[in-house]
Amino acid sequence: MTEKLDYPDTAREDAVDTRHGVTIADPYRWLENDVRSDPRVADWVKAENAVTDAYLATLPGRDRFKARITELFDFERFGVPERKGGRYFYMHNSGLQNQAVLYVRETLNGEGRALIDPNTWSDDGATALGEWLPSEDGAKLLYTVQEGGADWRTVKVLDVATGEVERDTVQWVKFSSFAWAKNGTGFFYSRFPEPAEGAAFQQLNLHHAIYFHRLGDDQSADLQVYATNDRPRLNHVAEITDDGNWLLISSSEGTDERYELTLIDLTSPKMTKRIIARGMEHHWSLAGNQGATFYFVTDQNAPRRRIISMDVASSTRAQREVVPQDEAVLEGAGIIGGMLVAQYMHDVQNQVRRYTLKGKRLDDVALPGIGSVSGLAGDQDNPETFYAFTSFATPTSIYRCDIATGESTVWATPEVGFDPADYAVEQLFFTSKDGTRVPMFVVGRRDLPPQPAPTLLYGYGGFNIPVPPAFAASRIAWMEAGGVFAVANIRGGGEYGKEWHDGGRLANKQNSFDDFIAAAEFLIEKGITTPEKLAIQGGSNGGLLVGAVVNQRPDLFAAAIPIVGVMDMLRFDQFTAGRYWVDDYGSPGDEAAFGILRAYSPYHNIKPGAAYPAVLVVTADTDDRVVPGHSFKYIAALQHAKAGDKPHLIRIETRAGHGSGKPTDKSIAEAADMWAFAAQWTGMQLG
Repeated sequence: MTEKLDYPDTAREDAVDTRHGVTIADPYRWLENDVRSDPRVADWVKAENAVTDAYLATLPGRDRFKARITELFDFERFGVPERKGGRYFYMHNSGLQNQAVLYVRETLNGEGRALIDPNTWSDDGATALGEWLPSEDGAKLLYTVQEGGADWRTVKVLDVATGEVERDTVQWVKFSSFAWAKNGTGFFYSRFPEPAEGAAFQQLNLHHAIYFHRLGDDQSADLQVYATNDRPRLNHVAEITDDGNWLLISSSEGTDERYELTLIDLTSPKMTKRIIARGMEHHWSLAGNQGATFYFVTDQNAPRRRIISMDVASSTRAQREVVPQDEAVLEGAGIIGGMLVAQYMHDVQNQVRRYTLKGKRLDDVALPGIGSVSGLAGDQDNPETFYAFTSFATPTSIYRCDIATGESTVWATPEVGFDPADYAVEQLFFTSKDGTRVPMFVVGRRDLPPQPAPTLLYGYGGFNIPVPPAFAASRIAWMEAGGVFAVANIRGGGEYGKEWHDGGRLANKQNSFDDFIAAAEFLIEKGITTPEKLAIQGGSNGGLLVGAVVNQRPDLFAAAIPIVGVMDMLRFDQFTAGRYWVDDYGSPGDEAAFGILRAYSPYHNIKPGAAYPAVLVVTADTDDRVVPGHSFKYIAALQHAKAGDKPHLIRIETRAGHGSGKPTDKSIAEAADMWAFAAQWTGMQLG
């Protein structure tokens, strides 16, 4: 089946770069311009969306998937609660609300009271509640407002008892943690300088700094607590120890989890600063402290991480190993109720372990099954904690755990419109091109006949980020219709620690692509699917993955859906947060790295005249993480290349960003379009 589509006539210009003696044509450079300020780009977006929407409207699966995904989304969802001052704060969505609502309970099982309902903030539901944090006594709550999916945040403060919003407003906040002073007088946050007019969604992010905002003051009076003007590329985040005596600042330059640690003594009138970990060579995350004894998770001499203690009062900052490295990857730890609670990942499945502060292992927390855990925060002197548990066919449930005993009880669990027992989750292992053993999850209906099925293969493979089992209502709709869903846990991710990450980045980035191609070949070899029934999907770095493997093996896939992908590997570092990614990709300014990037950059390696799979590029006009120019240029080049007769389209969402804060109705519509497109080109019989 082929489709002849009349794509917009996208102008080609004479933009050329010469780097390291190599001349690179960039005919679609003008599509990097901001759609909000360049009428040419705005008109192009409208024209491309018109072609895409007209095509998607012809697909029989579009309305069917939208209706079923809407039904599947319509279930009550809870977030992990946070306890402060005896109150419990948590997110809740009744089902189809565009944005979850922040609630508070005065007691654990008391009646919830709505504190913040972002659904009232905009007509289109695209203004979202971002981060939020109650003060230590639970009397005040800082929260952030996210417009149209952007990374920028505006900070507000609310009085919990009255529900009144205070006069405090803090702007130009991005990539920030938040930390309340223990006495509730104000909070620490991170921000960038105000960008040039009209440049907020493209300007490079430089000169991150930490400030203290005193309640009731104008932002102009905020105290700059920490900055590195001589090193403008550093980012800084701050946290306060449970005892309120120390402010710990973690500084980094890119996406690598390599930090420099600066400690500020808040009991000192001069707020004395001391660097306790130099050089940004290792991962450090604070688990807690007992006076001057600090407990850290680190990969120093331990690529899968360990827990150490450090005497920050001593001039030598003497260290002691508390919990040694394990075969499993240590993802994080905290001191809760006087003991260390550590979350591990073993073969992409979570474990929760308990240790004394001296490192003696106690019984593990018994989890409900094979899946993923998040949460596990709490106070050092209170054994109560909460965590969320999920798996591919198991919607997220919230558990309350008594860390003193390790016993868990259900705090909130959803009722859903399908039976999770109808689905089988299998973990398989395949061999990549260089002999590396790579895990994969395969999920589908138990009653599917043993024959090749339309299959959606998902991958990420970057930035030390694992892809563990997780529930998505939209995927149930795909599997209900007879499809199989698979996740390849390829190198570049964090599934097996630093070595796994290093094996798929920089000069080793091709390993990520080889792993994903091998995953596809494995699914075909096992008879799970065929090239004519295989669609691939990935977002952000996963969008890069999809774009790269389609160029390298266009014969292997029936359809490809790259979402908010990094597609121009020679200019990614020129916009917003792109400069951080040189840790994973290398810098285009480095000659050796340039050669590697040039060899796989999706935009630069499209094969004119080749028979490409059907491609649906998905992006959004307010994405200031991976600017939409990446996707715009890529699809323009693909359409120009006449790479086969299958459709090569782009779906550009308005008032949406990189993913976070996206309203429910937009998420449903996007998923329906992707599944309808994949179903059409994998031969799914929708009845």
